[in-house]
Amino acid sequence: MMVRMKFIKIGPVKFIGHLDIMRFFQKAVRRAGLDVEYSQGFNPHQVMSFASPLGVGLTSEGEYLDVSFHSLEDKQVVLKKLNDAMNEFIQVTDMVVLKDGAKNAMASVAAADYLVSVRDGYEFMNRNEFQEKFTGFMAQENITVLKKSKKSEKETDIKPFIYCHAFAETEFYKGTSGKATLPEVYDNGVKVYLKLSSGSVNNIKPELVMEAFCEYAGIPFHEFAFQMHRIELYGETGTENGAYIPLSEVGYEA
Repeated sequence: MMVRMKFIKIGPVKFIGHLDIMRFFQKAVRRAGLDVEYSQGFNPHQVMSFASPLGVGLTSEGEYLDVSFHSLEDKQVVLKKLNDAMNEFIQVTDMVVLKDGAKNAMASVAAADYLVSVRDGYEFMNRNEFQEKFTGFMAQENITVLKKSKKSEKETDIKPFIYCHAFAETEFYKGTSGKATLPEVYDNGVKVYLKLSSGSVNNIKPELVMEAFCEYAGIPFHEFAFQMHRIELYGETGTENGAYIPLSEVGYEA
């Protein structure tokens, strides 16, 4: 059976890269004594895949991975065994069993929520100035950036892929129960919530948005000035209104 797990990555482990996080989970599953499934062949490995690798330096409360098991104990028992085998900065918060034939987490990702905060010591403008400038930035007809890949670079208008923004959590999650619970908090209060396109087709990183904003505002872009916190990953519902639902609700057994 394929199980989708949701986990947090906070604190100092934000500096650990994706491959090490993958190895961390493989070892945690073994330590927890779970009946995990292994691939066939000369080099068997745990059947495990992650939704969307998190960049080094980013924290998150909305990470997902799919793991295949031969059998599984009660949900709360599994969560306790796994979390006892981990540390306080990486913990599994939820899990659901997927339907047979459900798309894996990586193929399901369509959007992501982020909270972008300016770290103390980098106050290039106060909260009101930031909100005014960012509102003007988003009011542009186009937001053209030089998007780089491993093989090429090209100019891209990223505005259609910035689905919405807000400066207050209550406004960003208006009418829903969603909220960010684990971000690093800074005294200056300069922050913005972003819902961005994510996945294999149009993957927009918050760093790219903030670099474009700094260019618009006429200020130097310091990559260490911003703390990025991923709140949630979403998949599409497939309905005409194009709504998004958390990956924990995509393809699971009710």
